[in-house]
Amino acid sequence: MTAKAKRITAIGLIVVIAMALAGLATGAIGASLLAGDNGDPKAFLSSPNPHIPPQKIFVASTDSKKSGDHSKDAHSDDHHGEEHHGGGMVEAGDGFVVTNTLLSSWVVSLLLLGLFYKATRRMTMVPTGLQNLLETIIEGLDGFVRGVAGHENARRFLPLIATIFLFVMLNAWVGLLPLWPSLGFPKEVGEGGIFFSGDMDRHILRPAGTDLNMPLAIALVSFVFVEFWGFKMLKLGYLGKFIRLENLRRGNFLQVPIDLFVGALELLSEFVRIISFTFRLFGNMTAGEILLIVITYLVPFVMVLPFYGLELLVGMVQALIFAGLTLVFVVVAVTPHSEEEH
Repeated sequence: MTAKAKRITAIGLIVVIAMALAGLATGAIGASLLAGDNGDPKAFLSSPNPHIPPQKIFVASTDSKKSGDHSKDAHSDDHHGEEHHGGGMVEAGDGFVVTNTLLSSWVVSLLLLGLFYKATRRMTMVPTGLQNLLETIIEGLDGFVRGVAGHENARRFLPLIATIFLFVMLNAWVGLLPLWPSLGFPKEVGEGGIFFSGDMDRHILRPAGTDLNMPLAIALVSFVFVEFWGFKMLKLGYLGKFIRLENLRRGNFLQVPIDLFVGALELLSEFVRIISFTFRLFGNMTAGEILLIVITYLVPFVMVLPFYGLELLVGMVQALIFAGLTLVFVVVAVTPHSEEEH
């Protein structure tokens, strides 16, 4: 290592240590320790107030008067003393509501479309840059799908499996960008604009995975996808997974109640998957966001960086689990029942 590199490394270490000490001193933990017995501890950041339900940004209503009231409410602070728990909550009768999580999912969708458009606009035989990166990702997903579903079914299943993986992962990752938690409507201003940082009544952008509606929507897409291919490949034979008549035909009447019970469990499991898919993704994404908020409040700056790395890994793992389980379920659905017995 050259002398210049050593100096740069030393300066970097000093900066990191200084920021770590500053975070320890200005965070909630350091502020409490430095305040002593009689002091008033004040952290560098305001106390975290995680808001689980999505918050409305824009409301479109058929009633012009009601629409005007909602539009005003979407940009104003509606807190009254201690009864305020974060403005902009979606209420019954709001009409079509654009929430911060819905807006975030639109941004991610446009980002994905833009990336693939730019990568495929001028494709070359020897890929470079963005084309090379996306081709590597798609080839990896293609190999994964082929390994589970086989060569024949890979082209049928890859588009949706890849879409689920990329959409879930990117929605998890964009929430880690400083821009996402920094844009919002101010808490104390009646006619607020867009502010960077500070106390906010509601955020403009929030990771879509922290809204129960988004995991539920993807779970429903996965459910319809599995059932569609089951009926498309096996026709009415797909119902043999739920209605088992083999023992009835053979005269084994004692086995018929067991077959009916097993078939009912199989049918129930198809719908239980929707619930498990939804709450697995929602729980992990919401817990990750709350973890980052709390750690940043306790020890800001450097100490929170390892948790950002952890959330990058969690986002990729959750996307892989969601896409992988969808793939496994659809492969099971298109496998004839007679082949499963053998």
